[in-house]
Amino acid sequence: MKKKIALVMAGVMMVASLAGCSSSSSSSATTESSSATTESAATEAPADALQLIIASNQTSLDNPYSFGMDEFKAVVEDISGGAIQVTVHKGTLGENESELIEKLEMGAAHMVVSSPGFMTSVGVPEIDIFSLNYLFDSFDHWESAVDGDFGDGMVDMILDQTSNSFRVMGYWSSSVRDYYGKKVITSPADLAGMTVRTQDSVVQQEFWSGCGAIPTSVAWGELYQALQQGVVDSAENDYTNFMQKDHHKTDNGKYVCETHHDFTTRLLLMNGNFYDSLTAEQQAWIDEACVAATAEQRAVVYRMFEESKEQVIADGAIVTEFADMDIDAFKEIAIPIQDEFAATYGMEDELAAIRAAA
Repeated sequence: MKKKIALVMAGVMMVASLAGCSSSSSSSATTESSSATTESAATEAPADALQLIIASNQTSLDNPYSFGMDEFKAVVEDISGGAIQVTVHKGTLGENESELIEKLEMGAAHMVVSSPGFMTSVGVPEIDIFSLNYLFDSFDHWESAVDGDFGDGMVDMILDQTSNSFRVMGYWSSSVRDYYGKKVITSPADLAGMTVRTQDSVVQQEFWSGCGAIPTSVAWGELYQALQQGVVDSAENDYTNFMQKDHHKTDNGKYVCETHHDFTTRLLLMNGNFYDSLTAEQQAWIDEACVAATAEQRAVVYRMFEESKEQVIADGAIVTEFADMDIDAFKEIAIPIQDEFAATYGMEDELAAIRAAA
């Protein structure tokens, strides 16, 4: 973890000291999550405590988002002495990110976790730089970019181009994404004619089309059934997310091939106008809690990558390791898409900086 996160984390723990998980079904997770969020804070809340609602679209209590949100709740309630109270929703406000964004805009949620792609439809096409495949080579490379000048610049761009509607409070990860489908692939040629469920991103779909596949849109909550019934031949996601939804247990999901094409970025978002309406003290508490939550969420992502892979193999999935993939062939398709994107949106300098940080 980068030094600045570690330093702030140390500060959080000092202030806190002075002031004072396997996958389950959606219905079970919803019940447990609802119960957990109604527990009283360690410090009795003042009558005028600021009430915050934070949500993700993942129902599993063992998902890294869950750990990050729980950390935010624990830290902000502690350092504020109960002046801020948090209710956490884990898939209970909606399993589709579009639902969460609507809740954020309506004020029915104050902070949500979302992939960046939705912003392409609200006037920030540059955000799709995060969706470019093979942009990052490792988790360390990703952290260097998002925690540096590039990440800071994207925060300012998003605030400006959304008229302060979306404020990035932290860069979270959804690990690294791989192919999983009904057959083994080792190169783009193996994907010819196959349907693959992809993210709703133009550059993602362009990449898979370039591999010869047929990009297909399926809601996350419906993907297990789509794989089980053969509606799609394959999909792509990280070990933890597809393991917790049992996608690898379907006939069309049991062959996992480590393409490692997307070290993902997820945004912890707050409405900028709401944030600006808070007192300086409230903002400081929230900022510190977001740093702590981001550090925790990332740590869980990195730990669960290995644990989830082991579970997928134990469940009978067949894994083709990264070293056995023709990654150069995939990159030959990805790099021109990166260059074209940067030229279209005037982001050549940003792309060069990301590549230099590898």
